[in-house]
Amino acid sequence: MDRAQIVHENFRAQVSAAQFPNGRPASDTVSSDIVKKVFIAQCQSRALDLESRAMQQAGTGFYTIGSSGHEGMAAVAAALRPTDPAFLHYRDGAFQTFRSTQVPGIDILRDMLLSFACSSDDPISGGRHKVLGSRAMMIPPQTSTIASHLPKALGAAFSIGLSKRIAPEHQLYPADALAICSFGDASANHSTAQGAINAAGWSVAQGTPLPLLFVCEDNGIGISTKTPPGWIETSMRHRPGIRYFKADGLDLYDTYQTAVEAAEYVRTRRKPAFLHLRTVRLYGHAGADIATSYLPKSEVEADEANDPLLHSVRLLSESGALTTNKALAIYDEIRESVSKIAAEVVTRPHLQTAEDVMASLIPPARQCKPRPSVSTPDRNKLFGADLGAMAKPQPMNRLINWALTDLMQAHPEVILAGEDIGRKGGVYGVTQKLQSRFGADRVIDTLLDEQSILGLSIGLAGNGFVPIPEIQFLAYLHNAEDQIRGEAATLPYFSNGQFSNPMVLRIAGLGYQKGFGGHFHNDNSLAVLRDIPGVIIACPSTGADAAMMLREAVRLARVEQRIVVIIEPIALYGARDLHEAGDGKWMNSYPDPSISIGLGEVGVHGKGQDLAILTYGNGRYLSEQAVPRLAANGIRARVIDIRWLAPLPIGAIQAAIAPCAHVLIVDECRQTGGQAEALMALCHEAGHPSFARETAKDSFIATGPAYGATLPSVDSIYAAACTLVSA
Repeated sequence: MDRAQIVHENFRAQVSAAQFPNGRPASDTVSSDIVKKVFIAQCQSRALDLESRAMQQAGTGFYTIGSSGHEGMAAVAAALRPTDPAFLHYRDGAFQTFRSTQVPGIDILRDMLLSFACSSDDPISGGRHKVLGSRAMMIPPQTSTIASHLPKALGAAFSIGLSKRIAPEHQLYPADALAICSFGDASANHSTAQGAINAAGWSVAQGTPLPLLFVCEDNGIGISTKTPPGWIETSMRHRPGIRYFKADGLDLYDTYQTAVEAAEYVRTRRKPAFLHLRTVRLYGHAGADIATSYLPKSEVEADEANDPLLHSVRLLSESGALTTNKALAIYDEIRESVSKIAAEVVTRPHLQTAEDVMASLIPPARQCKPRPSVSTPDRNKLFGADLGAMAKPQPMNRLINWALTDLMQAHPEVILAGEDIGRKGGVYGVTQKLQSRFGADRVIDTLLDEQSILGLSIGLAGNGFVPIPEIQFLAYLHNAEDQIRGEAATLPYFSNGQFSNPMVLRIAGLGYQKGFGGHFHNDNSLAVLRDIPGVIIACPSTGADAAMMLREAVRLARVEQRIVVIIEPIALYGARDLHEAGDGKWMNSYPDPSISIGLGEVGVHGKGQDLAILTYGNGRYLSEQAVPRLAANGIRARVIDIRWLAPLPIGAIQAAIAPCAHVLIVDECRQTGGQAEALMALCHEAGHPSFARETAKDSFIATGPAYGATLPSVDSIYAAACTLVSA
């Protein structure tokens, strides 16, 4: 028989017979009103689990993970405020059902059933996924299963503390809120969980306010792999800077009292705490998973005998808060009500078209107050001696620095964060003087953990800040890429545009560094970013372009709530000369702060119509060097700088290449997975008669004299162009 049905029938039979599992007596310090509300929320969560399984069997519901056995989270919700942002474990249906009692106007049963049915009426995801979440209840939807939401919960907690000192225009969380993130004992082993917990303790050691409550729901097993007995307590009890609390999640009185104590500690001390909550898992892991296929039946039955709802009825009866008959009546009434609502919900509409599904990939724009212009005396004071150098040609790293300065002055909610960006000013000096200009609250030297850097930024963005995190080298992104792919980019999509986490992610990357790094500091692959829906990728080739594209990127994040990744070519940070030493032709003066390069605006350099060289980044620099050699060979060329790599500015590219007889794509990324693949397809689909590509080899990059052996060069671009035109 289905284990869910067994648990259901056992509950009814044992309550009717007043036969309950043993446990501690009920506390007399918790009001009857609170515990009755907690029990109702627990019954609602259980009924929803039962109905979701029935819907799946009938083909009207879809994959879901149940919350049965974790109903103690209703008592945790009761200890918190509905304005405390909650980043929830997928088994926290009872948390959500209780929180709905704290927010007027929510029909939680119908809302959650709409989600189970993937109806387009679902108020959180619009039918895109079965998720816990609600804008009104301050629960951003989570779709992850392995604790990847913990770093952004840390960022949210940090943002709450920061908002007391810098109030962003679009602040979402109250200044006295705390952030809660919950997860399972198996997920606690994941690098994202360990990184977030470590970062929380590290932040406390720095004296940083961090009102964050970790809740580990310990049911002793992850799918089929058991957690070693005592593992969570042993590994978490003595974490530096984090106060440890422990409660029995089967006992709603103990859970509520302990959660109140933990929440009070976090809220008043502004320090993180770890609440270790004992739970059981009923019905197996998820969907069609059958626990008895990998666990002895006796163990499964032992967990079922510890059904938290049975413990709740015993405790309520002992305290006089609720009779067993009344408790059973509540359970049955809720179960019947849920079934009736489900019968109506399954008739509601679903998403039909690709346009329907994709409608929330890009969040809606928001209204932003105009910023007052910076006075000349204030700007003179801010830039100091740098002001006199702005009219003279300068390399890229310096122009980016000035652009960041102007943007931070114009927008107080802009926050920089990254490794070594403050006191040191960055590995390449791009952020020099910024911390002294704006303070450590706005230019944050983080710990060396890319997951925490991006999670911090996601959390800041969710509370109205405009973060500009820096990843020191492109290769380092791979340690944390899921924070963009699985967390940041999905939030507007799975919340139907109700939540967003806009940011401008700066990454020093690509190849051509002559004396430094090999493949780990010269990474020429953008494939991991290119296929993330909704993410914008920019790559400037000159300092002036970098400054103007950065201004557009901040506008896109601040106003249009977009996630923008700017790849800054390391080899061009300090580039000064183009054709010969001392010519200074790759430097620019600082463009007026009012000028930007719009999304999708390509750069066309030259008027030649024999050949269009379609490129970006270092490719443009090398192609410009090849142009005089091509001209000497009778080939008149233009260089088209794509600038915006995702989404590709298809119309602008087609217009730029249309007058040219031939198109050579120069792509410094690898042939497999590089931009050239899409650009070749674009040329073909546009019906262009003659095109070819010159790309990097499918190889890592070497250190030393062979640093450029696998990459396009001036010679290889010249040769490829001549071959294409002559053919």
